[in-house]
Amino acid sequence: MSEQRAIAALESSGLEYEITRHGRVGSLAEAAAARGVEPRDIVKTLVVRRGEGDYLFVLVPGDREISWPLLRALLGVNRLSMPDKDVAKEVTGYERGTITPFGSTTAWPVIADATLVDEPGRRISLGAGAHGSAVTLDAAAALAHLDAQVTEVTELQAP
Repeated sequence: MSEQRAIAALESSGLEYEITRHGRVGSLAEAAAARGVEPRDIVKTLVVRRGEGDYLFVLVPGDREISWPLLRALLGVNRLSMPDKDVAKEVTGYERGTITPFGSTTAWPVIADATLVDEPGRRISLGAGAHGSAVTLDAAAALAHLDAQVTEVTELQAP
């Protein structure tokens, strides 16, 4: 089971975390309420294809979206894409909507938006390998453990 793989990775990380199981939710606001965090603290783990067989994770706050020009400039490439759901599962071991860098079948590089660590002690909530399952933990500690490159790669979502 994918959730067990994510939790095993969290266990071995030494990070302090809590798992919330809330079932499927219909919106960002619903997910935040179920997890006891603000919408901006829900983190989407997006899989981005940089090239043939070359992927990375981009961690995006719930109220933001990837700025493709910023991400392309950071990576020094002209083209990036998001794989379809089957490829995303193949390269991470997780279904879309459950993807997390914790326990991924391949430890792809992680890029995290700088706003995730804009205040000391901030807690964030990521998917935990199964629909309706999330892990909440200290943002700075999680990003350090994942060896994430922390930089500006998002913009506010259009209303």
